[in-house]
Amino acid sequence: MSIKIQFLGAAQNVTGSRYLLQTDRTRLLVDCGLYQERHLQNRNWQPFDVPPESLNAVLVSHAHIDHCGLLPKLVKDGYKGPVYLTAATAEIARISLADAGKIQEEDAAFKKTRHEREGRKTQYPEIPLYTAEDARAVFPLFKTVAYNREITISPDIIATFHNAGHVFGSASIELKITENNHQKVIAFSGDLGNWDRPILKNPDLINQADYIVIESTYGDRTHEDINGALLKLADIINQTVKLGGNVVIPSFALERTQDLLFFLNRLISESKIPRLKVFVDSPMAISITKIFKEHPELYDRETTGWVKNGSSPFEFEGLHFTNKAADSEAILAEKDSCIIIAGSGMCTGGRIKRHLASNISRPESTILFVGFQATGTLGRLITDGVKEVRILGQYYPVHARIEELRAFSAHADQPTLLRWLKGFKNRPEQVFVTHGEPKSSQTLINAITDTFGWETIAPAYQDECQLD
Repeated sequence: MSIKIQFLGAAQNVTGSRYLLQTDRTRLLVDCGLYQERHLQNRNWQPFDVPPESLNAVLVSHAHIDHCGLLPKLVKDGYKGPVYLTAATAEIARISLADAGKIQEEDAAFKKTRHEREGRKTQYPEIPLYTAEDARAVFPLFKTVAYNREITISPDIIATFHNAGHVFGSASIELKITENNHQKVIAFSGDLGNWDRPILKNPDLINQADYIVIESTYGDRTHEDINGALLKLADIINQTVKLGGNVVIPSFALERTQDLLFFLNRLISESKIPRLKVFVDSPMAISITKIFKEHPELYDRETTGWVKNGSSPFEFEGLHFTNKAADSEAILAEKDSCIIIAGSGMCTGGRIKRHLASNISRPESTILFVGFQATGTLGRLITDGVKEVRILGQYYPVHARIEELRAFSAHADQPTLLRWLKGFKNRPEQVFVTHGEPKSSQTLINAITDTFGWETIAPAYQDECQLD
C-alpha cells in the first residue's frame, strides 16, 4: 500500500485549503480553496500541481471560498470528475461560487479601468481568474452526501462526512483506504465549530484514525465568553448610536451573518439595544439566509424551539435585506444611526468596501470585526491599527472606532480543538496541523504534544508525506 498526502494550501497560512491524496489507484483532492491573503494570491493563478483531468474525485468540507473557491479554475483547466459535498454545502456553494466569479469579473474590470486612468502597468493580467459562467460549470459535478453514511469514492477509498459544527453543511471528512486487506484511516477536521453555539448542532467526534489533519485558525487562544461578548456588543452599539454614528460589520455571508442576526434579535427582544435599522447588504448572505430557513433539520435544540414557537431568528422589526445595488447605495444616505452587515468578512471585496469608505474616517462610527482577519487582508490591516487605508483606489485616514469580538467566531478555539481530538480513542501515527498562521499552528502543536504526547507537525506549502 502506498499513500501520499501533499499540502497545497492552508499550510502555515489560513486560506487556500487544498490537500492532494494519492494511493496506488486513486488521486483526489480534499478541498480546493482560494487564497485570500494578498501576498499569496499569485498562487491562485499558478497551474495545478497535478493535471486536473488526472484526479478521480474532489471532496469539499464546506462552502467558504477558501475551501471551495478554486473549483471553477480546476474545472476550467480540465477536471470532469465528481465533487462530493453535503446537500446544504452544495446549495450554498452554488451561490458563493457564482458570486465569486462575478466579483472576479468586476474586480478585473475595475482594476483595468483604474490602471488605464493612472497609466500604470501591472505584473498580473487584468482578467478574471474565472467568471460566473465558469463557476456554474462546476454545479453539474456536485454529488451530495448525507452525514454519517459511508460512500465509495473509488475501489480503495470509502469516505464518511461528519458534522463539523462550523457553518451550515460543514463536514469533517473521514477516509478509509484499503489495499490487500490492509486499512489506513485519515481524518480531516475541515474547519471545526464550537460547542453550545446558536443555530448549529455540536461537532461530531470521530473515534479512530491513523492520521489526522486538523485546522488551527485559533489554535493559540481561548474565545471570550459568549455572554460577555453579547454585553460588549450591546455596549458598542449603544455608544455608537449615542454619538450618532453607524456600526459597520464586515461579515462572512455564510454563518457569521446568520449568527449576528440571531444575537441582534435577542438583544432587541431583551431591550438591551434600541430598535434601529439593521441592513444586511449582501445578496449572497440574503440568499444563504433563505437556505438556512429551508433546512430546519440542521438546527440545534434552541433554534428548533424558536421555529416551533412560530418565530424566526432571522426576522425582526427594523431588519432590511438589500439585494439591489440601488438599495445598497441608498444606505450611504441614511441619516440615522444604523447597523450595516456586509461582505466580505476580511474586506477583500464586495459591498463592505463602500461602507468602509463612507465610515472609516468618521470618529462617531464603529467598524466591528467579528471574524478572523488573515495576514495581508484589508481587514487585518485595519485591526492591526494602521492610520490610513487604501479602499477602492483611494486613501482614507482611520478615525472610526475599531473593535473586535472574537467570541462570535465560527472557528473552534484551542480548548475546543483539543476537545475534538479527545474523541479519538487510539494514538494516531501522525497529526498534521494546518489552516493557521505559524504562531497559531505552533501553539496548537505544543498543546497537542503536552496533552496527548502525539507526534505533531505543521507541514509547509507543497510538503509531501508518505503515510504508509
